[in-house]
Amino acid sequence: MSADTPVTKEPDTHAEPAAAGGELIRLEGVTKRFGSNTVLDDLDFSVRPGRHVTLIGPSGSGKTTILRLLMTLIEPDAGTITVDGEHLFPAPEKQVREVRKKIGMVFQQFNLFPNMSVLRNITEAPVQVLGMSRDEAEERARELLDLVGLADKCDARPTRLSGGQQQRVAIARALAMRPRVLLLDEVTSALDPELVAGVLDLLRDIARSTDITMLCVTHEMGFARDISDQVLMFDSGRVIESGPPEKIFSDPERDRTREFLSAVL
Repeated sequence: MSADTPVTKEPDTHAEPAAAGGELIRLEGVTKRFGSNTVLDDLDFSVRPGRHVTLIGPSGSGKTTILRLLMTLIEPDAGTITVDGEHLFPAPEKQVREVRKKIGMVFQQFNLFPNMSVLRNITEAPVQVLGMSRDEAEERARELLDLVGLADKCDARPTRLSGGQQQRVAIARALAMRPRVLLLDEVTSALDPELVAGVLDLLRDIARSTDITMLCVTHEMGFARDISDQVLMFDSGRVIESGPPEKIFSDPERDRTREFLSAVL
């Protein structure tokens, strides 16, 4: 269906779940405008289950807007977004909430609740959103805190932690929801330089040891090269080049890609 075709009845919002090798995420004809500024321009792309896809490109090219759409923080002006065979847009509100449970996000800012302990920051959503028992949620949270190297910080308040530690808690919180998709939005941009390596090493370990599908926006090109199965180069709201990291970083086809990489590498 064209992005301009009017919808005359409630859309069929169910399809077959993503099979192995199929599409877990699909954006088709997605357009997003902010006032007169078109941030995403009739965008099409898809991500297969278990893949690690990194979005690169200049600021304002639409990368973070894609993550915000998948998190349902904003809605597209046109097009469809499908996750695991079900429509995220357009879809009834109840279905949007269910599909949204499959997606976790780690933001630039940590967005932790300062009045809650580290443990409760991680357990609150599984209990309230997934209906997990408090005991099960706490057991899962302790396992994740051990994974991110903060097993001794369960009772600490986020304000007592360093920026790197807070971002690790945010990563544990996202993983606590057992998402099929993990969105990473410039997760090191708010950190002091000496803390960046530790957080990136943690994310490399997660990428290598789990089957979580990752969609990552970053200016850390070494990290993108290490973890990505596919790199998408964005410019003016469109994908202008796509390929494996060794191709994109070593032998890009587009002049715009070469120009961008020469400025950031």
